[in-house]
Amino acid sequence: MKFVLKSLVTLAFVGMAGMASADKLSLNAISNYLNSFSTAKGEFTQINADGTISTGTLYMRRPGRVRFEYAPPDNALVMAGGGQLAIFDPKSNQPPEQYPLRRTPLSLILERNVNLARAKMVVGHKSDGKTTTVVAQDPEHPEYGNIQLVFTDNPVQLRQWVITDDSGTQTTVILGDLTLGVSIHAGKFDIVLETRNRTGE
Repeated sequence: MKFVLKSLVTLAFVGMAGMASADKLSLNAISNYLNSFSTAKGEFTQINADGTISTGTLYMRRPGRVRFEYAPPDNALVMAGGGQLAIFDPKSNQPPEQYPLRRTPLSLILERNVNLARAKMVVGHKSDGKTTTVVAQDPEHPEYGNIQLVFTDNPVQLRQWVITDDSGTQTTVILGDLTLGVSIHAGKFDIVLETRNRTGE
């Protein structure tokens, strides 16, 4: 499994290895990039805390909405909408587990107006010459955890994030090329509707 994980991360950044050296992206440049689109769609690979790997399709509709559709054999679904984050277990016909979105680090990039220059929001900001990494947290509630975002330049693109939740558990999401400005129906982020469809109520 360690070999698989190492190979996966290597493949994710193989396209970056040949890139020319780039200066560290500013927090304003990153914020402007995130604020430049309201919708996005793309494939993702997720490395879970236990070392297992999942894949699927990501749908994002800012502010406050995201949907992770996991491919078989997982067939799971994680979605955010209406201020809540819901986790659907495909093996259960019970309502999903729900948490306030604001208590998760993912909410930081789903805000209507992302401002990484906000006081005490960014606790890490570095570049390895190829990518820029930013570690952000809720400045009012650092106990909620943080999100580590990895960007490439020319043009600016979000490539990966690592979420550390309030228990210290880390989940890595490696993104394929995101298609921005796509049309995504609001129903994809309706937790109540998704629950009804799954339970048949």
